[in-house]
Amino acid sequence: MRPDLAACYGQERLPRYTSYPTAPHFSTAIGPDTYAEWLKAIPQHASTSLYLHVPFCRSMCWYCGCHTSVSRRDEPIAVYAAALRCEIDLVSRQIDRRIEVDHIHFGGGTPTIMAPETFTDLIGSLRHSFFVLPTAEIAVEIDPRTLTDQMIDALAYGGVNRASLGVQSFDPVVQRAINRVQSFEETAAATTSLRRAGVTGVNFDVIYGLPHQTVASCLDTVRRCVELRPDRFSVFGYAHVPTFKKHQRKIRDATLPDSLERLDQSDAIANALKEAGYLQIGLDHFALPDDEMAVALQDGRLHRNFQGYTTDASNILLGFGASAIGHLPQGYVQNEVHTRAYTECIASGRLPTVKGYALTDDDRLRAEIIERIMCDFGVDLDQICARHGSVPDAMLKSSPRLQGLISDGIVELDGASLSMADDSRFLVRSVAAAFDAHLDGSKQLHSRAV
Repeated sequence: MRPDLAACYGQERLPRYTSYPTAPHFSTAIGPDTYAEWLKAIPQHASTSLYLHVPFCRSMCWYCGCHTSVSRRDEPIAVYAAALRCEIDLVSRQIDRRIEVDHIHFGGGTPTIMAPETFTDLIGSLRHSFFVLPTAEIAVEIDPRTLTDQMIDALAYGGVNRASLGVQSFDPVVQRAINRVQSFEETAAATTSLRRAGVTGVNFDVIYGLPHQTVASCLDTVRRCVELRPDRFSVFGYAHVPTFKKHQRKIRDATLPDSLERLDQSDAIANALKEAGYLQIGLDHFALPDDEMAVALQDGRLHRNFQGYTTDASNILLGFGASAIGHLPQGYVQNEVHTRAYTECIASGRLPTVKGYALTDDDRLRAEIIERIMCDFGVDLDQICARHGSVPDAMLKSSPRLQGLISDGIVELDGASLSMADDSRFLVRSVAAAFDAHLDGSKQLHSRAV
């Protein structure tokens, strides 16, 4: 890693590029009528992926950047789950057939905050409205602190085969500073019980750049996690945006590591995981060598979507729930962000779409270039431009940022083939941004590049 580059580029705020264009560019010009038209136009033999957002937690983690709220009662969650089932029906009626599904992801919030029978009913609605393939990956994000044996049984009964457990940090000082106290024993018990029930795919989420965090505490967290041998790790840098997430104001700026300290933490975690036998996948994922994601990387089949790096190759993602984003060949759609407005839309029998983005040919070209850079740390512009009826020279000349990246040794350009130097890969978002035609209007909404 090059600390000189971290100091130079690290303060810039950039997207994580889980979509292109990114959500700040969505517009109210795209609404429920447009979404209905796009759903009706889904090709006859297409397959899709599904994302269901559950925006409730029992307590607020102060680092959280997700759309979620605290609910101590079960009734609002049950009402919301009923709205989800209605939305599933509304969407499937627009498609007018049981389209194949090969990936389902429950995100949050805390999806496992639902009562076990509520989750079972929700899975039943999905299987009724869509043809969920027997080989489908069904993944659920889990808070180990609130996971019950009854919920584990419901997950197994529903066919869930991948669990993503939030860990973040085992350092008690850090845990108190982010309002998330979670013991190693709770995490180990949840992991063991899930595997015993047949939920054998296990991911751990770890965060660096948190208040009071140090390289030593990061390494201690990794060491303890590795004892449980999850298949995958997601390692994210904390995005401090208190202007947009008011609960983050409880975290004092003075307790946060600077860009160089964040880089040291990220580098230490990556090295420790690689020493433990994990392969690095793109910017922030790690997987055991025989894991499907590691195989996809080796085969050039790795993709990136709203859940981060993925083996999901579908170009259709249907999003359900408040704030959920969907992706269709024509563009992006997003639901009402606030739970009450979302449920009111559903109760009136309307699709809850409030904004979106219609893709242009140039957007599709740049989206593919950015995805390959994010996944492969390089891109063959000749190959991609040919598929889109464009030429590499036009793309290269439209990017003044690229020349600076080349001059600083971050990027190497051989004809129309672009690659990143190994010691600069932590700046992959900066390289992807060189092909982002929409960036200037949204920088303030994103996290620091390092």
